[in-house]
Amino acid sequence: MTGESRIPCGPDGLPDSRASVAGAKQLSQEAGADAASRQAAKAALRKALKSARGVLEPAIKVQWDAHIGAQVLAWWRLRQVDGLGVYWPLAGEPDLRAAYAELHRAGLRLCLPVVMERDAPLAFVEWTPGEAMIPDRMGVQVPAALRFVGRPPALLIPCLGFNAENYRLGYGGGYYDRTLETTPRPHTLGIAYSNQQAVFTHGTHDVPLDVIVTETSSVT
Repeated sequence: MTGESRIPCGPDGLPDSRASVAGAKQLSQEAGADAASRQAAKAALRKALKSARGVLEPAIKVQWDAHIGAQVLAWWRLRQVDGLGVYWPLAGEPDLRAAYAELHRAGLRLCLPVVMERDAPLAFVEWTPGEAMIPDRMGVQVPAALRFVGRPPALLIPCLGFNAENYRLGYGGGYYDRTLETTPRPHTLGIAYSNQQAVFTHGTHDVPLDVIVTETSSVT
């Protein structure tokens, strides 16, 4: 060990503030570059996952959707929650509307998420399969008559991607993340195809989903 300081000093023996500022600036730039690199990597991953989901043959997709829907039904029969937040399928997401109809016939109260503000948690509205729907400002189908309800005890959450630890990769809007920040946290079922599993890191504040349901899984 030498007697030399790791911190550059001025002629008076005190730390050189210019060097300290320059070092801090360099660290900030490196951190910014790392963050930008991570964002670029996630953008590329999202694009690849969308492509993988988009090339599924329609007949195969119908089979996979039926299996996923059956698993959701089996899960509900075990849990018997009195309300379930579902989702309207977009851009190749698993279409579970046949399962929704069966759940509704069994007496389960269903609701759909609604975006109220850009940086706010999702709101939820009661939904009956078959009722009139209209697109909201983001192009997502919502009931023509909005009947707001409290947050349901369980949610089906579509995943653009998921990893081995049940962390979800979404589209980047953060709506579900903000919705799950408050307590009590609802039970969460991530819905995806098995080819949506990927390797990615999660943030320090991210919370894993309780279960991921795919065409190859069994929740019973």
